[in-house]
Amino acid sequence: MSKSKFLNIDSMSLQGIDEDSELIPLMTPEDEEEINNEALPETLPILPLRNTVLFPGVVIPITAGRDKSINLIKDANNGSKVIGVVSQKDEETENPGIKDINTVGTVARILRVLQMPDGNTTVIIQGKKRFEIAEILTEKPYMTATVRETKEERPLGDSQEFLAIIDSIKELALKIIKDNPNIPSEASFAIKNIQSNSFLINFVSSNLNLGVKEKQELLEIPNLQDRALATLKYMNVELQKLELKNDIQSKVRSDLDQQQREYFLHQQMKTIQEELGGISYEEEIDEMAQKAKEKKWGKKVSEHFHKELAKMQRMNPQVAEYSIQRNYLELFLELPWNEFSKDKFDLKRAQKILDRDHYGLEDVKRRIIEYLAVLKLRNDMKSPILCLYGPPGVGKTSLGKSIAKAIGREYVRMSLGGLRDEAEIRGHRKTYIGAMPGRIIQSLKKAGKSNPVFILDEIDKLSNSHQGDPSSAMLEVLDPEQNNDFHDNFLEMGYDLSKVMFIATANNLSSIQPALLDRMEIINVTGYTIEEKVEIAKRHLLPKQLEEHGLTDKDLKIAKPQLEKIVEGYTRESGVRSLEKQVAKMVRHAAKSIAMEDEYNLKVTNEDIETVLGPARMERDKYESNDVAGVVTGLAWTSVGGDILFIESILSKGKGAMNITGNLGKVMKESATIAMEYIKSNADTFGIDSEVFDKYNVHIHVPEGATPKDGPSAGITMLTSLVSLFTQKKVRKSVAMTGEITLRGKVLPVGGIKEKILAAKRARIKDIILCEDNRKDILEIKAEYLKGLQFHYVTDMSEVINLAITDEKVKNAKSL
Repeated sequence: MSKSKFLNIDSMSLQGIDEDSELIPLMTPEDEEEINNEALPETLPILPLRNTVLFPGVVIPITAGRDKSINLIKDANNGSKVIGVVSQKDEETENPGIKDINTVGTVARILRVLQMPDGNTTVIIQGKKRFEIAEILTEKPYMTATVRETKEERPLGDSQEFLAIIDSIKELALKIIKDNPNIPSEASFAIKNIQSNSFLINFVSSNLNLGVKEKQELLEIPNLQDRALATLKYMNVELQKLELKNDIQSKVRSDLDQQQREYFLHQQMKTIQEELGGISYEEEIDEMAQKAKEKKWGKKVSEHFHKELAKMQRMNPQVAEYSIQRNYLELFLELPWNEFSKDKFDLKRAQKILDRDHYGLEDVKRRIIEYLAVLKLRNDMKSPILCLYGPPGVGKTSLGKSIAKAIGREYVRMSLGGLRDEAEIRGHRKTYIGAMPGRIIQSLKKAGKSNPVFILDEIDKLSNSHQGDPSSAMLEVLDPEQNNDFHDNFLEMGYDLSKVMFIATANNLSSIQPALLDRMEIINVTGYTIEEKVEIAKRHLLPKQLEEHGLTDKDLKIAKPQLEKIVEGYTRESGVRSLEKQVAKMVRHAAKSIAMEDEYNLKVTNEDIETVLGPARMERDKYESNDVAGVVTGLAWTSVGGDILFIESILSKGKGAMNITGNLGKVMKESATIAMEYIKSNADTFGIDSEVFDKYNVHIHVPEGATPKDGPSAGITMLTSLVSLFTQKKVRKSVAMTGEITLRGKVLPVGGIKEKILAAKRARIKDIILCEDNRKDILEIKAEYLKGLQFHYVTDMSEVINLAITDEKVKNAKSL
């Protein structure tokens, strides 16, 4: 085809382009129509492009580096300026042949040839129309081929679908230009000014961020509407990627800006701290690392600490988590990992300290000395879990301090009374605001050693709530098989408690969880006798109160008889707390007299005691006379020790009803019913007329009415009271009793014997009736406690009646 038939480029809107032009030449619909009408040359020099695809109407610069390409461009530029441009299948191919290029390409016009400083040739070309290679003619000095035109299927001019696709392409193109910072904003003017729909599709396709393969696929689509739709799909993907990229960059930029701001503020703060003489954060971390070298912890703990320290180094000191992390690491450094105080195995010295600080409590002292003896021999024995159980004020808590002093260990006390949150034992997780370790770990930090004497005070008063059950959490603490790896939620590491000597104290074992009770060795710390209380007051309470009130033993002297009067007349307890208060009153009276320069007796007399303390108030513990029928003395156990009680019964005209009063529990009422039925069944044996039971009502009362009472131990006392009532005979003088009864007439053993014996001694009781099975309990009590008492052991109710009821009638006996 002759050259004269090919459109002259100068007649297009592309004319006037030069090296300094910054405008993008646009194709008008008229230009497009003229190109479509022109004839395609039969042969064309073929220019393979490595990494791009040329679309019709689009102007692109290309750099020619291969010799074949340079020769082709020189010859074409000197001739018709028309070439065929195709893309390579593989851009790495240096000398492409027919198999290495795509057969569909674009006819191009050379607009400008530029020689670059680096020796390469840059040529600006514009695509005209698509073609397909029919046959390769030559490959040297460059590739030439015969070509044929590929027809482009165009939609009808009024196709609404095609026009909608074109509008979408324009809209997306403008949005991409706006969102992409790498595309100049002037490109949006070009998009708006493109009037040719096909050129718009080709222009956008050429500038999409696609690979050569995808662009070649777009070029080869013969239907313009299909090509527009495929272009729109790629644009949607491009826009989504761009939005995601911009979103990420925006977040990163925001984070970086905030970090830079915080960094500068941090640097300023660091400088201010250094000027004020404070420690910077880096120095603080270095100091922690230095302290860690001196700790005796194991490999696992060391690795965990340094891992958490590295985490702290990466933190911004201004964030809230930094202070939590610092507190966490400081706890690690302050805990006494594998630091133990050396036990003192001088058993005689330990015995002296225990005897000096506590009078009595021989069982407890013996158990402590036994433990120390075994520990001295083996040197690796796990510490025992002791539970000192007894009434208030007998010295359970203070005993722990003496034990620590005796064996040379640190002393720690933790009160469990009213504790209802499991986190108090195990701690809180450090993710919570205000998180802190449990009180076990805190106490060890305070002690500074990992083997202190640890007093768990009032363990029977643990409670539970919706926040957990602390008594269940204590199971791990008090189990020697588990507490070598006690887990604290805040610490997040196991801590060895196996060397800690735990001593729990309790007043009431029934309220302690059975599983927890099973883990402890129970040592019963019973109440004191009057003699012991007097001795304790003389040795400990009086000197202590004199010192606390600024006096000496030269300012006030209280002899043993006067101390005994205070014990008997003004206190009613198993321990000595109330006694200490009364002694304190006497000391305060002396201190007031000295301060006001009043006269007072240096040696306290009985009259002085009544003047200061008032009349004796505790006389109701005394034994009452046996002049009235139906009044019998019983023995009872209470939470504050032993006590005596009186069973009273009376007859009144009626129909045989029985009333029981005195705030009694169900078990105690049942004892009264059993006693009554046993008497009815054996009326002839006791010499009682059976008609009496139908003519009289019986009323049993147990003073004091305001005090709740329960238990089976008053069974034989009620039986004796009723027999005395129906026979109108006196009860034996100065006798007290305790024991459970059955319908068969048997007497069963009861508990709390020592406390009951002490109560009997306080009440000046001479004879005590007990079940035969309680003989072993009496044998365990010191002989000095039993002095002046005579015990009568029984197995049957008839024996009780024979011992307790005399043949003498009471005064004013009723005739039944």
